[in-house]
Order: sequence, then C-alpha cells, then structure tokens
Amino acid sequence: MSECTHDCSTCSSRCEQADLKAKLNASSQVRHVIAVVSGKGGVGKSLVTSFAASAMRRRGYETAILDADITGPSIPRVFGVSESAMGNDEGILPAVTAGGIRLMSINLLLENDTDPVIWRGSLISGTVTQFWTDVVWGDVDYMFVDMPPGTGDVPLTVFQSLPVDGILVVTSPQELVDMIVSKAVKMARMMNVPVLGLVENMSYLNCPDCGRRIYPFGEGKTKATAEAFSLPLLCQIPLDPAVAQACDHGEVEKYRADWTEDLALYLEKTLPVQ
Repeated sequence: MSECTHDCSTCSSRCEQADLKAKLNASSQVRHVIAVVSGKGGVGKSLVTSFAASAMRRRGYETAILDADITGPSIPRVFGVSESAMGNDEGILPAVTAGGIRLMSINLLLENDTDPVIWRGSLISGTVTQFWTDVVWGDVDYMFVDMPPGTGDVPLTVFQSLPVDGILVVTSPQELVDMIVSKAVKMARMMNVPVLGLVENMSYLNCPDCGRRIYPFGEGKTKATAEAFSLPLLCQIPLDPAVAQACDHGEVEKYRADWTEDLALYLEKTLPVQ
C-alpha cells in the first residue's frame, strides 16, 4: 500500500477498484455536473461559474451552484444573497437567487460572511461532500461546481465523489497560461474527467474612443495552449467595468454579453438534457 498511486485503474489484483461516488440527497436529481477549475488562483473561476450558470438559467434550465471554495467563498455575494441557509427533515435547503438559481456555500452557514474558515483539509473536503449529500437540491439540469485553485484535497474529492461530466478550465492570457492549464488538464485526465474547453479571462479591453481591442497581457497565448492540448478555446472575457460592477452589486444575473450566451450554447450542445 506504500506504493499506491491513488489511481485505482493501475492497481494489481490484490486491490478491487472502489466506487467512491457519494450518494446524492434522496430528494434530488442532478443531470449534469460541470466543475470550473484552474491551476492557480485569481483567474476568475467564480466569475465564470456565476455567469455560465446565469446564462443557462436564462435558457430555461434548472441550474445550481455548489461553492466548493470553502476558504474563499464569493458566490453568494456576487448574486446578492445574504440570508442564512435553512433546513428541514430532508436536509439543508439551498438559497435561491433572484433569477431562480439554487446555491450552497459555506458563507450561508456562517454567522458573518467575513468570518474566516480555518479548517484542515479533511474537514474542508468533507464539507464539500456534504453539500452534495445533505443539500436538498431538487430537480437540477446543470450544476456548476466552483472549485478552489490548484490540484489539492478539494478537487480530488470532487472528481472522486461527484459524477462530474466535464470541467471548464479558466486561465488568464499571461506567460503562466501553459502552467495553469497544464496542471488542471493533466489532473482531470488522470482522474478520467473530460475537459470541455478553456475560458480565457481578462483577455482584452475595448478602447472607449475608437472601439479597438487592446490586449494588455498579450494575445494568442491561450489559443496556442488550447491547440497544444487539442481543446477548444470557448470564449475570451474582456476587461469590462460592467462585469466588475455586476459582481460588486450582486447583480451577475443582469449582465449579458455575447460570450456568456456562446458559452451556454456550447454547454447545451455538448451536454444536452434528455
């Protein structure tokens, strides 16, 4: 056992491959689970999660967000949700946004959303699993999982315990893009989780005078990395003051742009609801 690689498919006959999937709450049905990941922090995973879920909801789908970033949760704030989560005999009830998106985050269980979560990894991972097993999600077409950065305990728990249909890899157009994407993609492939595509955040800004696109971090790096991994570059998110304003005011559901609708259309076609 000291030589265990944590990859059950490579184990010898002494070890039977185990099904580590956690059981979904009995009063719930989730058709598709999409994890939003990155190899580092600060690239906009929560932003992509929020806008993708909002766009899918506008298309008429029952949508939910599981905020797996336990030590850095931001999902309730960007949706303007501040009330504490409630419960009943069936489990914990998710909060519901103004647009009808169901969400669960550790901030909904804290006395104050500014209270730090100072927990060890095993407790954090267990909490993420409980968000799947103990929350009464109801009937959901698309659940988005907002992941913490990196390839540690929580991503491993999500990939092993939840039936993830695919991941969106979020990056920024800097020289680190190859490293950021490589870590996330390689982990997903080791865990046999499909990679749906790349999303580039902070790609460009539009000149307020002439409308010309300006690329402050350079152009083409993410596209080249996507081609190297044979993955689609799904969308490029601009540096737009309206995006920051929507997040700051808890109004992400009111923001619409071509890139949000294009991303939703791709997910709808790639993971159709039967």
